[in-house]
Amino acid sequence: MATEDSRTHGFFRVASVIPEVKIADVEANVNYIIEKLKELSDSGVRVAVFPELCVTGYTCGDLFHQKELIDNAASGIARLREASSEYDMMFVVGAPIEICDNLYNCAVALANGRVIAVVPKTYLPNYNEFYERRWFVPAGSIPADIIEWGADKAPVGTDIVINIDGVGIGIEICEDLWTPIPPSTRAALNGAEIILNLSASDDLIGKYDYLKSLISQQSARCISAYVYSSAGFGESTTDLAFDGKAIIYENGTLLAEAPRWTRHSSHVIADIDIEAIRRDRRHIMSFGDARKIEENGKPVRHVPVRLTESCQEGLIRKINPLPFVPGNGETIDSRCEEIINIQISGLAQRLHVTHTKNLVIGISGGLDSTLALLVAVRTFDVLGLDRNGIIGVTMPGFGTTDRTHDNAVELMKSLKVTSREISITAAVKQHFADIRHDINVHDVTYENSQARERTQLLMDIANQVGGMVLGTGDLSELALGWATYNGDHMSMYGVNASVPKTLVRHLVKWCATTSEDTHERQILLDIVDTPISPELIPADETGNIKQKTEDLVGPYELHDFYLYYTLRYGFTPRRIYYLAKHTFHGVYDTDTIRKWLRTFYRRFFTQQFKRSCLPDGPKIGSVCLSPRGDWRMPSDASSAAWLKEVDSLH
Repeated sequence: MATEDSRTHGFFRVASVIPEVKIADVEANVNYIIEKLKELSDSGVRVAVFPELCVTGYTCGDLFHQKELIDNAASGIARLREASSEYDMMFVVGAPIEICDNLYNCAVALANGRVIAVVPKTYLPNYNEFYERRWFVPAGSIPADIIEWGADKAPVGTDIVINIDGVGIGIEICEDLWTPIPPSTRAALNGAEIILNLSASDDLIGKYDYLKSLISQQSARCISAYVYSSAGFGESTTDLAFDGKAIIYENGTLLAEAPRWTRHSSHVIADIDIEAIRRDRRHIMSFGDARKIEENGKPVRHVPVRLTESCQEGLIRKINPLPFVPGNGETIDSRCEEIINIQISGLAQRLHVTHTKNLVIGISGGLDSTLALLVAVRTFDVLGLDRNGIIGVTMPGFGTTDRTHDNAVELMKSLKVTSREISITAAVKQHFADIRHDINVHDVTYENSQARERTQLLMDIANQVGGMVLGTGDLSELALGWATYNGDHMSMYGVNASVPKTLVRHLVKWCATTSEDTHERQILLDIVDTPISPELIPADETGNIKQKTEDLVGPYELHDFYLYYTLRYGFTPRRIYYLAKHTFHGVYDTDTIRKWLRTFYRRFFTQQFKRSCLPDGPKIGSVCLSPRGDWRMPSDASSAAWLKEVDSLH
């Protein structure tokens, strides 16, 4: 695995900590916190958040009005301030702080031997099991904006964004998140890219799932990371139980969570992708519009913090090697069904408005045409149309193998669609004679002539039956230009146009595993296992596929990975290379990753002209290459800068 400093690639390491707590025993609690600091610092953590009121314990009750406890809390913060000088990180703890004779429930940020900032809780719950107003005053009534702490003068208030080496940090406390307009919203609009939440949320049936949905939504709404820490073992169970929650989200996605109900201290660490957050904030114009409205309000104070240059080694982050493919678990069926339904919806509407009752599809026995046929069959069923109106045409040529031919024929038979077989061999031989091409020269003319002959047949059959040619090409092929211009590149509607190859394979396999027809399942699974090939070059001496696409242009799992991070986030080749090395460690060596990354950029730029005149097709996910939707690029754009950076990688 890569051991480079992940900060140089735009990652920022955070931790959510659940320490052990002893109620009203500040000395013991501070000892627990200091004990954790060394472990976190050794792990390269830049910012750590501890629970609400963790210096004293949240469940102190009326002890919060005892001067002994308040004085001890102040002394505890002084100890933590001193300890902070030993570690290259900022940490935030919860404590009761007295300001101008009022007591506030505060988050105290410490680093470099200083109190960096004090943020009081804005909203104090005073309902059901909560009665915080019995002891604390809400932040809105705070009479000062500076608090003296020994020789330090630290800003105090809710209008604070801390900037650590250029990364914006906002802070809110527990109930603040549960309100209609959380303080973190304002912090995010004023530059906070990471939100810290110190909490002491007791556990109730169903509350944890609801809380996670709140954190997910707020991190997505704010296009930020959200680091949440909530009290656990050690809090009083007189009336409540505290499960201990350590959760980290980034832009709606869960990065890490600690096991709950543990009877010891714990923590989770994650690397936040600051570059991805900044890209989305630039890209999503409505976020910028909201920021302009916020600029008319009260100014926010930015507090700079400089940490030393300790290394943030490696990358503590799980990266999906197949970013287009739904993950395993409970959602997999619903996600696959949703994707198929988007394809069905697009095709159904097109058939409806054109009054078309016949579809013509070239069936090769490969993944793409199989998925298109499955979508077509389901669409006809939804519309109540006779499946005989789907005309599947298999067109064997010089490279067609028995395996793909038989699978194509058997699949059409199993799905009960109209099946036609037209050999293109004689027609292509005549074409070679007409253009004076040597049939023994297996060059691009040899290959593309076959693809264009097949497309011509499909178009003419569509004219015969008053139908529509359904395209089968996928997103990965469009990205690489792996399609014959005015051949398989062209159709009257392309249901797979925004479905990448790795997802096509996954969807066909899902259709196989959910099929109730044993024979159909066997055919589909064999198609999934068949090497990807256009079959335009004659088979080998044993009759097996000789022309394997991934031997020629590279593994599709790599190309789809490159495509996702190029289009979804606009990352540089250097950053994508770093992510790929981390993600495919032990699968591909660095030379292989770099080789196919160069191929990706070279083909992606040179083949734009094919994408500029794509047929219509439904958008499936966040990445699409339609010239009418997500991707507008000049066909004569230069790839020089991208290739130069790839060539500099090592």
